[in-house]
Amino acid sequence: MDAIDRAIVNHLQGGFPICHRPYAAVASELGIGESELLQRLERMLERNQLSRFGPMYDAARMGGGLTLCAMALPEKEFDRVAEMVNAYPEVAHNYAREHWLNMWFVLATETPQRIGEVIADIERETGYPVYNMPKKEEFFVGLRFQL
Repeated sequence: MDAIDRAIVNHLQGGFPICHRPYAAVASELGIGESELLQRLERMLERNQLSRFGPMYDAARMGGGLTLCAMALPEKEFDRVAEMVNAYPEVAHNYAREHWLNMWFVLATETPQRIGEVIADIERETGYPVYNMPKKEEFFVGLRFQL
């Protein structure tokens, strides 16, 4: 990343404008052209310097479901099961952890009822239980990484 890439990431962590041409507005604030901004974002995504660039939705407020899930997998099965779990479009994130529950993933579904269906499908397909850990209360922590 060069100084402009770092400025883009730092700037966009604070929000994204809601206007007719948001990329042009951001580019103007950064002193670069809109096409340069778009090219740089695309390049950072291709290089995996950014894992995702997009909005964060409140699934529950939109009528959907969101939950954290975990699985306990033998090490030799981890990659195979991860591939199966990640194939579900409802799986938003998937992480390996050093814990007896060594796979953690987030399910985001169109309806709260769909959570149970997806969990049952994953259990049936993988042969391993899924531990469902729905949130009881939501907290917002404003976390920014200055690059």
